[in-house]
Amino acid sequence: MKTLSPADLAAIEAAVREAETRTTGEIYCVVAEASSTYGETPLAWAAGIALLAPALLLLGGVQVTISDIFSSWSAAQVGAAVEGSVRRALVGTIVLQGVLFAAAALVVAIPAVRRALTPRGLKRDRVRRRAAEQFLGKNLHLTRERTGVLLFVSLGERMAELIADEGIAARVDAHVWDRAMGALTDGLKRGDPGVGFADAVRLCAEVLARDFPPRPGDNPNELPDAVVLLPRP
Repeated sequence: MKTLSPADLAAIEAAVREAETRTTGEIYCVVAEASSTYGETPLAWAAGIALLAPALLLLGGVQVTISDIFSSWSAAQVGAAVEGSVRRALVGTIVLQGVLFAAAALVVAIPAVRRALTPRGLKRDRVRRRAAEQFLGKNLHLTRERTGVLLFVSLGERMAELIADEGIAARVDAHVWDRAMGALTDGLKRGDPGVGFADAVRLCAEVLARDFPPRPGDNPNELPDAVVLLPRP
């Protein structure tokens, strides 16, 4: 995923500054490298593979014993406790599960693999949660007329969120933001988040200018115009 260059950041900041001359609304832009580490993904996949693989082998008629995995080991080395076909199969299954768990966890822990195997619904939930945290943490809900709009992009997931404060939500239908969100997500898909962000800011300004036009001499800039960059959690 392409990150935002200094030129991208400058273009977005200029777009926000220009947009806010046309409205009393406040547009705040946040970009996160990712919204979660998804540490549970490798564990979930490893557990699933470790549990299911032996069952699938048994269904296929394959008997797994410890001698299948460590062929150089003798029955004496294994010990009397695992003698007999049932005990060898049990020990072999446990060993196989351990090997599969460790191998799968290591593979899925690779960042690109982990992102690909994390369910989209989980990623969407984490992106929404982090966007909401930023909305409250940056005090967008404390603007004078409750007209703050957060544009949040999570680069690792290639997802975006738009949160409008209650002063805007009470007068603007949610679907009105579809064009802005479309521009933003299209930029992410093209690998050009800077252009998508700037286009989304301009489209947000069109919406805000209709319902929240500026008042001459009374249009303070209540929030910073620069893009906030968040590291990985």
